[in-house]
Amino acid sequence: MAAERRPPRVLLLTSGPVDGGRGGDTDIAMALARELPAVRHLWFRKWPGPDEAVRDLPGRSVPLLSRDGVPRLPVRVQAVAAGSVLTRRCDLVHAVMTIGSGFPPFSRLWPRIVGDTPVLHTVPGVMNPALLARSRPLGPTVALSEATAGRMRSAGFGEVRVIRPVVRPEEWPLLPRTVSDGQTVLVTGHHDPGGGAEEAIASAAVAARAGARFRLVLALRDRPGLDTRALEADLRALAASQGLPETEVLGHVPDMHGLLAAADVLLYVPRALGGKADVPLTVLQALATGRPVVLSELPQFESLRGAVLQAAPGDCERTGRLLQQVLDRPRWWRSLVDQGRATVEERFGVARFAAQYAHLYEELLS
Repeated sequence: MAAERRPPRVLLLTSGPVDGGRGGDTDIAMALARELPAVRHLWFRKWPGPDEAVRDLPGRSVPLLSRDGVPRLPVRVQAVAAGSVLTRRCDLVHAVMTIGSGFPPFSRLWPRIVGDTPVLHTVPGVMNPALLARSRPLGPTVALSEATAGRMRSAGFGEVRVIRPVVRPEEWPLLPRTVSDGQTVLVTGHHDPGGGAEEAIASAAVAARAGARFRLVLALRDRPGLDTRALEADLRALAASQGLPETEVLGHVPDMHGLLAAADVLLYVPRALGGKADVPLTVLQALATGRPVVLSELPQFESLRGAVLQAAPGDCERTGRLLQQVLDRPRWWRSLVDQGRATVEERFGVARFAAQYAHLYEELLS
């Protein structure tokens, strides 16, 4: 009787632990480990104290010394060092990395490390398109949007495929609208230039002046090295000057389920993504949960067209009017909920995601 073929070993190469600062790269990496059971993935976790989110994650965990999991330089160095060793024990390296300022030199160094091991690169986002001209492809490349795929093809990355991220419906069930004395508008994003926090406040002020009544909550992630307290204080002052004195400004919120359940509308209006995922996972989670989304009209968001309300980046007047209308029209709110949930199930489902990556793995491992 022939021996059973062992499952292929695939290193999920991320810039830091998958249970660190949750983002597009770590969420995609965890989805790959969960949805491709025929593969034995190796993935990074923080040490000491791995997060509850990865305790049952299939595959083998590789510890990186980091208490908070944020991919600062020492953590990134550990990831590259560990990856250089593990690569020689694996059949495939699947890099899940945003293209940021450190990627061009990394893209030249990495081929010397991996040798003949094939590499697949999923690109959640690109911090600056100018970086593409200085970068080399690690191997076959996957983007989350056709807009980014087109830019990468033009920069010499060859054939770039598009595979959308995934949301598991059972993890984000459709929830009824919260019955309370007031409505809540949730703003998500980062403390980045062009990240949209100031535009969200200005848009909310337009909606409030038009008669909408709501509480504004900003849940914004910080970046290493920023004075987050000062930034949050500035945003509260800006909101007060715009007639929104009860605005709440939060940092990273671990319970996104509860935050979305308490919201009526999600507002995400960046002028530029600046390396954030082409398809923000929070937007998909909001749509799955049954919360309408008002979104910037950026080319990376093309796959969400028809499921969200959109205005040109920086057009706070139109954004505010859309926000006011969806808050004040219950029937429209309901129709947007139905369309959003259906879109997530049809375009961002598990079956399509798993089948597309399984096919790519078979190509590269054959």
